[in-house]
Amino acid sequence: GSSGSEDEARPDMAAAAAALQKREERLRRFRELHLKRNEARKLNHQEVVEEDKRMKLPPNWEAKKARLEWELKVEEKKKECAARGEDYERVKLLEISAEEADRWERKKKRKNPDLGFSDYASAQLRQYQRLTRQIKPDLEEYEKMKEQYGEALYPTSNSLLHGSHVPSKEGVDRMVADLEKQIEKREKYSRRRPYNDDADIDYINERNAKFNKKAERFYGKYTAEIKQNLERGTAV
Repeated sequence: GSSGSEDEARPDMAAAAAALQKREERLRRFRELHLKRNEARKLNHQEVVEEDKRMKLPPNWEAKKARLEWELKVEEKKKECAARGEDYERVKLLEISAEEADRWERKKKRKNPDLGFSDYASAQLRQYQRLTRQIKPDLEEYEKMKEQYGEALYPTSNSLLHGSHVPSKEGVDRMVADLEKQIEKREKYSRRRPYNDDADIDYINERNAKFNKKAERFYGKYTAEIKQNLERGTAV
């Protein structure tokens, strides 16, 4: 009788153990899901904070950051070259391959292509940009002016600084040299010749007209009589 009762109790114990194991498995999975949810919530919060920081940054922050990092690397490279007694510009050129130099040169040409004259406003803007690129600020002189004028160096609508600034001799010489270069360059420009309506049309296009002018300049004195006879109809 006792053995029969033990046989009946074994399935109940096995079922209870299976139920307990299943419950523990569910609790374990529940704890894992809870941890994953907390981790996801934490990551989402961090991403929201980072996105908020990025939204508050200037639009060109990434470009500025890359530029600053590049400048820091250049400064470190200059210090290393100076410590070794080497010229940084020479070392930099030695590290540049022919393909990179060619690509940089093409990019430089594309950056500010000379499109010729379109209107006076565009020509004036190109001249202004060319002159401003040549400006090299003197930081020492700027610091002296800050000490001398103080807040007056940054004028407002109520400031009166007329006649208080005297340009340096170097600045005047630089301006004179630039004006002389402009005059010399202007004298080399080829003036567009006016079109003469009364001139004989002996060409079919502009290229042919230039060729005829060159031929006339070199051989006109030898062919003048032949041309006159052809025009009069007395050529033999």
